[in-house]
Amino acid sequence: MSGGLVALLDDISVLARAAAASVDDVSAAAGRASTKAAGVVVDDAAVTPRYVDGLDPKRELPIIKRITIGSLRNKIVLIIPAILLINAFVPWLLSPMLMLGGTYLCFEGAEKIWEKLSGHGGEEAAGRAQEKRETDEDQIVRSAVTTDLILSAEIMVISLKAVLDEGLGGSFWYLLAVLLVVAVVITLAVYGTVGLIVKMDDIGVHLSRSDSGAMQSLGRGLVKGMPTLLTVLSVVGVFAMLWVGGHIILVGLEETGWLPQPYEFVHHLETAVADATGALGGALGWLTNTFGSMVLGAVVGGVVVAVTHALPFGKGDGEDAAAH
Repeated sequence: MSGGLVALLDDISVLARAAAASVDDVSAAAGRASTKAAGVVVDDAAVTPRYVDGLDPKRELPIIKRITIGSLRNKIVLIIPAILLINAFVPWLLSPMLMLGGTYLCFEGAEKIWEKLSGHGGEEAAGRAQEKRETDEDQIVRSAVTTDLILSAEIMVISLKAVLDEGLGGSFWYLLAVLLVVAVVITLAVYGTVGLIVKMDDIGVHLSRSDSGAMQSLGRGLVKGMPTLLTVLSVVGVFAMLWVGGHIILVGLEETGWLPQPYEFVHHLETAVADATGALGGALGWLTNTFGSMVLGAVVGGVVVAVTHALPFGKGDGEDAAAH
């Protein structure tokens, strides 16, 4: 009897260790996958604050909470099942899907640069602020969650590809567990950061009323720094879109065999810089690859912007019509 109990406890111990190892494996894979998607995460965090900019401060956190729930729903209900099914039955579609998403990111980045250079960005921002004052929360949330769907799809496909490319892929359930961890961690990290960003000025005002002189100075610094932070985030977001989108296209062209030469050129240049710069080789090689990816992203995005503005239903047509 006691021997049977010992055997049972031993089996339970083995199962517990296996379960713990599986959890560790899933956590490690999720961590590496999240790192691969970091560029799109930066873009996501940079894009979202504009949806609550100019609103009543009391509405900001409730709206961010609703967007967060919508983002989780996008990832868990729509995106993860879809990409797991694609991976199971038509895995060759993953690279073209990534490239399509990368092209969209390049377009978004290039369009923001075009708006800045053409002077249309300020007018459109003022128009959006006025629209937000006249728009109900449901419409704002729908718009944000729709944008999030594209960025979330890119994040989850990148994460899945990262797991598969590193040889960490396992069963359907293992991949599902990894992607669920990535979805929850990234979503909470992105929208938690967004919440802190949009409330930074309120925190600053609260601290500026403190009895402590140091806290007052910190509070005033937070209030003054808010516009600068939003500007920096906007710039970083644009470069992140061009870099990530360009890199996705660069790698995709090589993986699919459609046009491997750009990847080979950038990779050769990266290796040459790394070999020639000694201790700084790793960092400078990465910067070389990033710059090459960004240039490709700017070219692809610029072409898409030019095409969309030339189309009869594109933005250019609408602007011309308005001018007349």
